[in-house]
Amino acid sequence: MATWQCVKQCGACCNLDPAERPDLDEYLSPPELELYLSMVGEGGWCVNFDHTTRECRIYSDRPRFCRVESEVFQDMYGVEPEEVNDFAIDCCRQQIEGVYGDRSLEIIRFNKAVGLSRGCKDANTPDNFFVFICGVAIYYNNLRI
Repeated sequence: MATWQCVKQCGACCNLDPAERPDLDEYLSPPELELYLSMVGEGGWCVNFDHTTRECRIYSDRPRFCRVESEVFQDMYGVEPEEVNDFAIDCCRQQIEGVYGDRSLEIIRFNKAVGLSRGCKDANTPDNFFVFICGVAIYYNNLRI
């Protein structure tokens, strides 16, 4: 069974571009929406995202809408606690693929972390992006990750 977890140094969720999230007002309160929009910086990235370390500068004090917690997901999206794991995995996969691509190192790392790593290199994977996900080891350009 896949189990959601945050993958360090990904940061896809820190891409806050409102154009990519047109329904923000449906699940954020007016004060939260104002805070959210104030956090959008250059290129749609959160002003609190450190591009060098690829980590949140305010992680322990991040706003409610940045948290993957049962109570938050139930309140914001109407997701029942028993559905949070699968919902969070789907949201993260969609966001990571949207920001970095469906063949990115970030999605590979996420899939491995949550237990979704399956299969091997397919015919559509470019030769310079060889990824081997059969078994335990994952390789990217012949480097073990």
